[in-house]
Amino acid sequence: MIRAKEALERLRDGNRRFVADTRRADSLISQARRQALADGQEPFAVLLGCSDSRVPAEIVFDQGLGDLFVIRVAGNVVAPSQIGSVEFAVEQFGTRLVVVLGHSMCGAILATLDELQRPDREQSRNMRSIVDRIRPSVETLLATDLRHDPQALVQQAIRANIRVSTHQLRHGSAILEHWIERDGLIVVGAEYSLETGIVDFFDGVPDTG
Repeated sequence: MIRAKEALERLRDGNRRFVADTRRADSLISQARRQALADGQEPFAVLLGCSDSRVPAEIVFDQGLGDLFVIRVAGNVVAPSQIGSVEFAVEQFGTRLVVVLGHSMCGAILATLDELQRPDREQSRNMRSIVDRIRPSVETLLATDLRHDPQALVQQAIRANIRVSTHQLRHGSAILEHWIERDGLIVVGAEYSLETGIVDFFDGVPDTG
C-alpha cells in the first residue's frame, strides 16, 4: 500500500512532467499492462474531479492504466454516490490519498453564480441539483465586495467549492473518518489551471516533514 504523502508526491511529479511535456514511457497503455490488471487493481490515489473534457486526471498527472480511481461529476460536487465511490476505493484497494480536483473557469461554478444573480426558471431539475450543491459554498461571496470583481469572484468561488467538497468527504462519512483517524487517509483539495496545466494543491495538504 502506498502511503498518502508518497501518493501525493507521485501526483506532483506527474503534473510537472505534464506541464513540461515529458511524459513517462510506461504511462502509455500497453497490452501487457492491460493483462496485468485484468485480475485486480491497486490505484494509489482517488480523484474526485469535474467532468470537464479539458481536465482528464490521468493525463493531467501523467499516470497510466490502473494508477488512479477517478470519479467525475460536473462541478466536482459531493453527493452520496460520490462518497460511496470514495469509500469503495479506500476500503477495497487500500488507497490512502483522496484528491478533490477543481479547475479554473469551471462551467458549473459559472452557471451557479449566474443562477444566483439571474434565476432561470427554465433550468432542468437535474441541472438544478448540481447548482443547489454548489450554491451554499459560493452565495456568501456575493454578499462581499467580490461581487464587483467578476474575475476574482469566480476564482474565489472555485476554491470555496473545492473546500466544501473536501470538508464533506472528511466529515460526511463514518468510514472515511475512521481511515483518516486510524490509518493515515488524507483528503486534499487542488485546482487545475486550464491556462498553464499546473495543479495547485492548496487545501488539507500535509507538511512535507
